Amino acid sequence: MLAPIADTADIRSTTTVRRALLSVSDKRGIVDFARGLADLGIELVSTGGTAAALAGAGLDVRSIEDFTGFPEIMDGRVKTLHPRLYAGLLAVRSNPEHVAALREHGIEEVDLVCVNLYPFEATVARSDASDAEIVENIDIGGPTMIRAAAKNHDHAAVVTSPESYDAILDELRASGGELSQPTSASLAAEAFAYTARYDTAIARWFAEKSEDFPPLHVRAYEKVADLRYGENPHQRAAYYAEVGSSRHLLGGVTQRHGKQLSFNNMLDFDAVRSMVADFEDPACVIVKHNNPCGAALGDGPLQAYERAFETDPLSAFGGVIAFNRRVDRATAERLSEQFVEVLFAPGYDEDALEILMRKPQVRIMQDDGTQASGPPELDVKQVMGGLLVQDHDVEQGDRTEMEVATKRTPTDDEWRDLLFAWQVCKHVRSNAIVLARDLATAGIGAGQMSRVDSVRLAVDKSRLESLQGAVLASDAFFPFSDGPEIAIGAGVTAIIQPGGSRNDPEVRDAADAAGIAMVYTSRRHFRH
Repeated sequence: MLAPIADTADIRSTTTVRRALLSVSDKRGIVDFARGLADLGIELVSTGGTAAALAGAGLDVRSIEDFTGFPEIMDGRVKTLHPRLYAGLLAVRSNPEHVAALREHGIEEVDLVCVNLYPFEATVARSDASDAEIVENIDIGGPTMIRAAAKNHDHAAVVTSPESYDAILDELRASGGELSQPTSASLAAEAFAYTARYDTAIARWFAEKSEDFPPLHVRAYEKVADLRYGENPHQRAAYYAEVGSSRHLLGGVTQRHGKQLSFNNMLDFDAVRSMVADFEDPACVIVKHNNPCGAALGDGPLQAYERAFETDPLSAFGGVIAFNRRVDRATAERLSEQFVEVLFAPGYDEDALEILMRKPQVRIMQDDGTQASGPPELDVKQVMGGLLVQDHDVEQGDRTEMEVATKRTPTDDEWRDLLFAWQVCKHVRSNAIVLARDLATAGIGAGQMSRVDSVRLAVDKSRLESLQGAVLASDAFFPFSDGPEIAIGAGVTAIIQPGGSRNDPEVRDAADAAGIAMVYTSRRHFRH
């Protein structure tokens, strides 16, 4: 029997729910939600597995076949794609012509749809999922129903999230089966965002099957947390994780202590986390204002920390510190002598954690090792009205592909330090100069407009009594010999740089005249 059709003169300020269609892949809470609707006298229409779950719970459910007069076919690929359903969803109940069409064709209104979609993202995330299985999890009828109800939100409500069920039932109970227009509009906004995210995941999967940059770069981001403020207290801020990404900044990370990460903490955390992951040997990296102010390898976390800290103790104050080894008690005791904003490691001994937690301000983050591995994702930088998209700089530096440009070849110890400095250099803001000795940074010059100024800064900031025997890494070629000459005068005995300047002969001649070694990488490491 048809439910009464709304008075055509009525321009609704509320949506009266008499009939609801429920079709969900995620069945959390659906039985309780349906029971709440039924208790309000709302007719339940449902499909496939959802209908079976509701009927199994003792609820009176009308099948979609009965509603449309057409059976589900093609293994359920076609079950809701029918004009009787979409006319019932899309009819503007205050439009006389729409109402007349409903009456003429005996079409019943649908006032609420509760739909969530096939688990496409979860299927893609499975390593054993075939392309055929992934394609089969592209939902067609679900997004169509959601979009139809969302478009007609003045007359139909759409629910896409189990987390909304209780609030919807509370409002329906309080109002005698009606939903306010602000509620319907809010649900519609959520619904369009939901289908946009879903379509984005599908488009991304297809695009990533090709190695080329797609003509349309589509991504969706889901809010993880509101932040206290942005780079400055007068700026609002939030953290969003990219939907469908195998990795994100806080993925696989547990916070063991301290208050929420701030906007600036997260920027530095991103820099330090990616940098420490570059090293296989025990390493410590200290980052301040998105630049490393110290990095070192050691025989364990304590030695690595002490050597990294010694690079620039003043700048390390209030820094973000990362290890690639578990933090023990001895390391924790040394860390407790310093003001640390954020600490990151793959684990902490219990007695170490007890020491570190004595300071209420330090944010202690732990890498649980649960974040999925995968190929490097694209590096995206936002500019006015657009995005700049590139591959991530994952170049590690292969000695066999480098060219010794000078008469003298680096010693084995120099090669070791050159490759270490080159690895650090790619994480420093351009123009970048890194001085290193014995697998520890000895001075860092970052972000200067002139490369020679970056060399001066790195030398001036060094705390070593002498830089004799140190090496230098430059993220781009030296346009003149003045930068290398300053380093040579300070004691540097080997330089690694991309080469490629028209003045390479002049720079090489200066190195040969001083008897030092110089290596060309043919790769640049700009980081703007």
